[in-house]
Amino acid sequence: MKPYIDEKINNSSFLRTFRHNIPNKELIWHRDKKNRIVTILEGDDWEIQFDNQLPKKLFKNDKFLIPANIFHRIKLGKTDLKIKIEEFED
Repeated sequence: MKPYIDEKINNSSFLRTFRHNIPNKELIWHRDKKNRIVTILEGDDWEIQFDNQLPKKLFKNDKFLIPANIFHRIKLGKTDLKIKIEEFED
């Protein structure tokens, strides 16, 4: 079972919601097959961590790139996290 719920917007973008009460062990290090631009829509005290970097707090309206095949993970926050993901290839 996935630790998130997706809602498709179109062929290259979707909304993703992570519940604040999911087990922390569900938020694993992973890589995505495509480049992604992520926009934070809501969520308190969540963090993102890239390989060999310290975690960075996520704030509403933050927008950042997750390059394809780069290890990363998110760290659990206090409220549900809702993000918009736009995928693209080089």
